Order: sequence, then C-alpha cells, then structure tokens
Amino acid sequence: MDIALNTDIVTSGGSPEPWMRLISEAGFTHLHWCHQWNTDVLYSRYEIAQYKQWLKQYGLQLLDIHGSAGMEKCWWATEEYRRRSGVELVINRIEMFAEMGGSGALMMHAPAIRAGMAQEAIGDARQNHEALRKSFDELMPVLEKYQICIAIENTSNDTFELITDFLDCYPAEYCGITYDSGHGNIDQARGLELLEPVKDRLQALHLNDNDTSGDLHQPPFMGTVDWDTMAQIIATSSYTNRPLSFELAMRNTPFYNHELKVSQPEEKMREFLNDTYQRCQKVVHLVEEKRKSPVAFDPQITQMDAGGRD
Repeated sequence: MDIALNTDIVTSGGSPEPWMRLISEAGFTHLHWCHQWNTDVLYSRYEIAQYKQWLKQYGLQLLDIHGSAGMEKCWWATEEYRRRSGVELVINRIEMFAEMGGSGALMMHAPAIRAGMAQEAIGDARQNHEALRKSFDELMPVLEKYQICIAIENTSNDTFELITDFLDCYPAEYCGITYDSGHGNIDQARGLELLEPVKDRLQALHLNDNDTSGDLHQPPFMGTVDWDTMAQIIATSSYTNRPLSFELAMRNTPFYNHELKVSQPEEKMREFLNDTYQRCQKVVHLVEEKRKSPVAFDPQITQMDAGGRD
C-alpha cells in the first residue's frame, strides 16, 4: 500500500518544491496538498503547471487537496459577498485538483458543533451550516462536471452532528468524510466511536498523533491515538484502493529546532522524514492485517493506548 504525506511538513507558505523533493526521497509516493490550506490564495494556471512539472520530476502523484475555507473568502460566511467569494475559492481548488490528476478527494473544513460548546456558539454554527448548505448546492454542478468528492473534516471534540447532516443531504460520490485522527483524539477523544457508524462515507484521511492535549500533528506512535482500532475502522470502511494519507508536522518532534523555525537543516528534515516513513509503514501493515481478518469495532473495549508507544 502506498503512502501519502502532506506538503506542509514545515511551512504551508512559499514554494512546495523543497518539501516535494525530500518527501519523494524518503519513499512517499503520493501528496496530500496542504499548502495555502488556510489562506485566500487563488492558484493561477502558471503555478498549477509548475506543480505538475514537479510532481513528474519527483515521481509523485497527487492524492488529495486540503481546500481552504479562506480568511475573507469563506464558503460558510453568512455575508453573501464573502460566501460567494468562498465558493469561488473552492472552485479554484476543484479545478486545480482535476488539472493535477488528483485521485482522492477535496478535503474541506466546515462549521461544527463541539462537545461542551455554549448555546450561543451552537446557534452561530447552525447559521454557518445553513450558509454552507447553500454553497454546497451551488458547487454540485462543478463536482458533477469534474467527478470530485468533497470530504468534510472532523474538528476537535466534534459531535459529528453537522457532518452527518451533510451525509444525509448529498450523495456519497460527491460528499464524504475526512477523518483527522488527531482531532478525534483531543480532549474527550470520542472520534473513533463517532466515525464507526459512518465509516461507509470515509473518503479521506488526516492520520496523525497527539497526547490528547492539542493538535500536535505528530507521526504515528508518538502519542496516544489507538492505531489498532484506527486501522480496524479503515480496513472495514469505504476507504479502499488508495494510499494511506498522513498529515504531519516536524515542529512537535525531537528533530525540530524551534529557534530556526522554517529554516530547518536539510539533514534534520531527512532524519524526520525517514523516521516518519517507518512509523507510517507500521500503520499500513496494521491496516493490511485488519483487511485480512476484519473485526467489528466495539467502543466498550477500546483502549486509547492499544497502538503502543515508542
């Protein structure tokens, strides 16, 4: 099974070329495009043409694109001009996905109702959700044209209430779930329990680890994510015939020098990526074993440290 890694292992701005080269050298075959995931940048045809050239040069294939909800151009904004600008931003990523030959999904953030959220915040989330429904309706003809699925990502302490509403309203070929294992492991850590009933709509993965304290984006087996159960759910889900996709950051590992920030030595980046590749392979092996003899998920017997730690 091939493995995909995000482009923004150190930074999500600037040229992705150095990271593409190092990611390829470490053995990864696919990219989870994560540059400009939280900006209003509209990619031009010149940039996309260059990225395609680098993909070919480094023997990489595009799996997923992490689309941007934007800062001002936000596809769930209640202000109409901002919402329509956000739709334009999403269309830009859809067209980029198609032009670069993506084989996975367009991964998108969306409003969420989180455990412990105040009533006022819940009301705001519902209003943003309704605005997003309008945007999704407008995007459906574009998704049908390019045959691309938008996969909504779970957030930390997500109750999945608004995610499941989308799944009920839109067809599986155009609307699915991006499961972020780090978000699902933060604080109350109910992500795997909530994913199990809707795993037949799993279309993209943000596999990463943490110790439940925050969104650390650590490589597997550095934290407390239950990788055994995670692999079990993937193996029995709709996520088939595609690479496992990881969303990792160097900054919360022993390889990172916080004083240097984005100017990390290439030698240390290689050490990080080589170590990361070996950890990702362990998850691949787990999934492959589970597919040989899948077992139903039982939240009553889940142990959050079942995957072990180094």
